[in-house]
Amino acid sequence: MQDVKPAEHADPCATLIGDIVDSRGAPDRHALHTRLVSTLRRTDHLVAATTALRITVGDEFQASYETLGNALEAAFRIRLGLMPETLVRFGLSWGGATVLDARAGTQDGPAWWAARKAIEAAQAAERRPATHAVRTVYTPAQDDGPSAGAVNAALVCQDQLLSSLDERAMRILQRLVAGESRTEIARAEDVSPSAISQRIRAAGLEVIVNAARDLASVR
Repeated sequence: MQDVKPAEHADPCATLIGDIVDSRGAPDRHALHTRLVSTLRRTDHLVAATTALRITVGDEFQASYETLGNALEAAFRIRLGLMPETLVRFGLSWGGATVLDARAGTQDGPAWWAARKAIEAAQAAERRPATHAVRTVYTPAQDDGPSAGAVNAALVCQDQLLSSLDERAMRILQRLVAGESRTEIARAEDVSPSAISQRIRAAGLEVIVNAARDLASVR
């Protein structure tokens, strides 16, 4: 019989569980999977992870991070990278995690259990009219992590703003986050820079960008 290695206990970390909203209804599930893999790889390149993003079952994926801010930034970039065609929900947590198999990347522990509760809370919120735009919920597993009330208040507002964007505003936001200038965005959209500035103000795109930057700094 093969010896079973003892579990390794890790320091507290931020955990992220994500899944595709209504993935079974996608017209081309193969294309959706390809886009998801590409987006996760790109996010791993941009946001340092303790355990890299990986697809677990179906269209569900997960990763762990040194800080909650990193996990929040990863969630934002994944969501932005898949919108508007594909919607994603996220459950995040902060707390202890246990490495069951370092080679396979298998983990367990309070931070993962709480992240699971968080994504279930996000799914439940989507079914209520008042909170139908909620896609991201944070549930800490221990008291020394960032405040759940403050983080979730910001996330509710971020989700509401993102849900209100039309396709052009979404494209402009994606280009802003990618670091493009307003002149470059105007050229890509075949409009004037002043028209881009007006759309940025009207849609609150700078608010979204600045809020995401502030959330990324949460420790």
